[in-house]
Amino acid sequence: MNLFEKLYDEHENVKVRFVGFTTDQARYDFGIVFTNLFFGKPLVVCMQTGRSTLLDPKDLEDKDYLQKVFKMDNHHQAEDLSEFFKVALPSPSFETQYE
Repeated sequence: MNLFEKLYDEHENVKVRFVGFTTDQARYDFGIVFTNLFFGKPLVVCMQTGRSTLLDPKDLEDKDYLQKVFKMDNHHQAEDLSEFFKVALPSPSFETQYE
């Protein structure tokens, strides 16, 4: 009996960037996975908590979302993170992924 219906199973060589930095309020350690999957959005992983999300430039405008997904103590930390990712993440070139 087949319990699972496979939706996708992709193999891809990806570029990963590991970056650590500090601000006045916190230290951050992230892994950024650049992939062609997920409509070109990079997968951002907090190396301290294991929390992850897909981010694009539009997502960076929503500071409340950043604060929630990375469980930050205050809005100022989310603003700092937004500013960092505006430089660190490329502008996506959206491609058709599903036909």
